[in-house]
Order: sequence, then structure tokens, then C-alpha cells
Amino acid sequence: MLTIEKKSLKVGKYVSTAHVDSVIRTYKQERWAHNSERIGKEDSLSVWYSIEELEEFMATSKENGADGIKFYFAAYPESYTEKPGFAGRQTLVLVATKTKELETGVANKDIYIQSGEGAKILAYNAGNICPPLCNPKPTDADDWGNIGVTIVDRGEEGLTVI
Repeated sequence: MLTIEKKSLKVGKYVSTAHVDSVIRTYKQERWAHNSERIGKEDSLSVWYSIEELEEFMATSKENGADGIKFYFAAYPESYTEKPGFAGRQTLVLVATKTKELETGVANKDIYIQSGEGAKILAYNAGNICPPLCNPKPTDADDWGNIGVTIVDRGEEGLTVI
């Protein structure tokens, strides 16, 4: 009997609240404030998708041979009219990928599927970005903790609490 062992592709790990707070705070101080100033409005800080739609995208991805999902940092063009509040703001685009071993190492190749219009990338986007689509701010009764709360010094424009 031949036994084939499948190699794990896991690269991430569970992280602590302190880690999450640290990387969000670093992002806000080193990227978000500059992005917001450049585009003339608060840039998005997060993208939300339901578990149901993520499971559906993952199932479709697996059906088409994917073994991973790549999260691309992206931004809507200023001319984006489908959801005008998204125009100019950053987002995440999820793209199904397949690991390929090359002579130079491992690559995670984007998956394209055939449709009536030809090859089409297997991708997902248009989650709820915040801002502009933010839930109400947490109250003391909410169990959100203080993850990501940051005060950004914007010089002559004052302080921003995010």
C-alpha cells in the first residue's frame, strides 16, 4: 500500500490581543494618517465580510483547485460610482491561488477560470469598508475592548482619535 503524505501549507498563526493592537496602531500612525490626508477624507481601516460569503468563496475556490487565498491591498478609483462612498478608499481583494513549486522556490499563482467571456480571475471584493460603513462606536457595555484605539497627531489640524 502506498501512502502519500500531504504537506501542510499553513503559514499564519493565531496572535494575541497585544499583537493585534500593536499592528493596527502602527498602521494607523504610519500609513492611515498619510493616506487620509492624501485622499482628503478618512481612508478605510477595515473590510468586513460575513462568514457565509467567505465560506462560499472558499468552497468555490477549492472546487477550482485552490489551496490558498491571497489578500491584495487595493484602492477603489476616485471615479468608482457603484458605491460612491468607497471612491478613493482602500479595500481588500481576495484571490484564489494554487501553490506551485518552481526551481526558484514556491509561488502562489492566481487562479483563472473559463467563462463565456474567456479566462476570468477567481476573486472576491466589495465587502463593507469602514469608513464609510462603520458600525456604531462601541460603548462601555460593549465587549470590544480598546483594540486599535489610537490618537494621531495631525499637526496643525489637531488630534484624531481612531
